[in-house]
Amino acid sequence: MELVFCGTPQFAVPTLERLSGSGFSVRLVVTQPDRPKGRGLELVPSPVKQAALKLSLPLYQPEKIKTNEELKAKLEQIAPDAIIVVGYGRIIPKWMLHLPKYGNINLHASLLPKYRGAAPIQWAIANGESVTGVTTMRIDEGLDTGDILLQREMSISAEDTAETLSPRLAAIGADLIIETLRGLQAGSMHPRKQDDSQATLAPILKKEDGRIDFSRGAPEIYNRFRGFQPWPGAFTTFRGRGLNITAMKPAWEQIPPTQLLVRDGKLFVGCGQNSSIELLEVHPEGKKRISGKDFIQGYRPSVGEELGT
Repeated sequence: MELVFCGTPQFAVPTLERLSGSGFSVRLVVTQPDRPKGRGLELVPSPVKQAALKLSLPLYQPEKIKTNEELKAKLEQIAPDAIIVVGYGRIIPKWMLHLPKYGNINLHASLLPKYRGAAPIQWAIANGESVTGVTTMRIDEGLDTGDILLQREMSISAEDTAETLSPRLAAIGADLIIETLRGLQAGSMHPRKQDDSQATLAPILKKEDGRIDFSRGAPEIYNRFRGFQPWPGAFTTFRGRGLNITAMKPAWEQIPPTQLLVRDGKLFVGCGQNSSIELLEVHPEGKKRISGKDFIQGYRPSVGEELGT
């Protein structure tokens, strides 16, 4: 089977590696252009580009694809049996959807139709889900609305963050892509329509999603903290300056929302629903990360002093 692979993030790398090592012919890898990162704004290649170079696979990095005649000519020349799309970050144009025999096959990191959108792993954790999974589907013109091919479930532990869950989903997703392609080859796939009435959305994360709303209950705040790692994280303000919360756990001290409490050398802040969170580690603006204990010693918060004001 001749394939074209479109992907960008680390999540897509296991799938590319499995395809390359499983007897499929990856004729072209399409990934986004190198992007400036860090203080020096040096151009950094995507994880998929780095993997493609290691695997000695042909590479193409278009800025846009919708009206890209060069890409169209490349794909028409290759005439792939399928185009595999994993976190590419661009909407697949109509002309590309109808090009391959088996269509454009997407690996999505949720149990569709739940969590359609750009951040399914993050929102599943943030919303307190205990189970998620991966789906292979045939891309259509909608947002993650195509017919489902295969699905696999995975449990979410109480300690999981988006950073710990993503590699596990990527690994089972790579296997699922192989199984899907072999099923298509064998004619044993039975695509099924999604139930749009059961759909939920997982929109791209914004910086503001990380701002802690202390009117929420502690379990919800903690779930959002876990889901929004490494970005946008969880942040608030203290004495008019930014304060990132880098480690926390739910607690049940009776404190009014936003108010700090020091008890037995531990630092707590009040949340909604008669709950609280213990601040295990914080990162004050312009300073180093410090433990809750060191924060107490260094800042000596007074009784009733608040966060977020």
